[in-house]
Amino acid sequence: MSGLATEGFVRFEAKETQALLGPETTAAWTSFADSWNDLGLDGFMADGGRYRRRRFAAFSALPGSVERKPHQPHWQSRDYNPLNGGVQRWFEPVADTIAAHPVTQGVIKTGLDLFHPLSPASDEPWHVELHQFRIEALAGEQGLPTPEGAHRDGVDWVIVMLVDRRNVDSGVTDIFAPDGASLGSFTLVAPGDAVFLDDRRVLHGVTAIRPLDPALPAIRDVLVVTYRREGAA
Repeated sequence: MSGLATEGFVRFEAKETQALLGPETTAAWTSFADSWNDLGLDGFMADGGRYRRRRFAAFSALPGSVERKPHQPHWQSRDYNPLNGGVQRWFEPVADTIAAHPVTQGVIKTGLDLFHPLSPASDEPWHVELHQFRIEALAGEQGLPTPEGAHRDGVDWVIVMLVDRRNVDSGVTDIFAPDGASLGSFTLVAPGDAVFLDDRRVLHGVTAIRPLDPALPAIRDVLVVTYRREGAA
C-alpha cells in the first residue's frame, strides 16, 4: 500500500482486490456485476454523447459505519469537470440491493481502511459517492470513459474498479502529476482490477474505447467510488 502514500496511487490486480474484499464478499460477484445491465442513459453529456450509462448513490461513512444518504444530485465544479460540471446532475439511483450488496459494502469499507489512516485526523464522516458506469462503443463510434480528459474529481480519494470488459480495444488508464508528467499507464482488464487514487495529488484519465470485433458493441463497466470529508467543498 506504500505506493498510495508515496506515489499518490496504487494498482491492484483482480486477485489482490479479491484478497482485500475477502472470499465471502467476492463469492457474490455475479449478482453485483449483473446489475450493470440495468443502468439508465446519462442525459447530461455536454458533448451530446449517448455512450454512457450510469446510476448514482451517496453514503456517509466512518470506519465501522456506512449509511446510505437520501438520493441527491451529483455536482462537480467546472474547475474539475469543464465539460459536464457546474450543474446538478440527477441520475437514477443505485438499486437498494446493490447499495447494500456485499461487494459494494466491501469496496467502500476497503477504501476507508486504506484512506482513513492517510488522512488528517478528523471526527467528521466521509461523504462517499458511488457511480456505476457503462461505456459503450460501436464500429465508427468510440466511447469515452473520461470525456473531460485527464482530471481530478475534486475529492480526497478515488477508487476505480473494473467490473466487466467485453470486446474492448484500448481503454488505457493514465496517471499524471499536476505538472502533466506521466506517473503510470496501464489497462484494467480483468473484473476486479482496480486503482486507488489520491485525488489531491494526481490526475487520471482513460483513453477512448473501440470494439475489437466491429460487428459487436464494446462494453466497459466500472465502479467509481469517491471520498471527501463531510462539509468540504
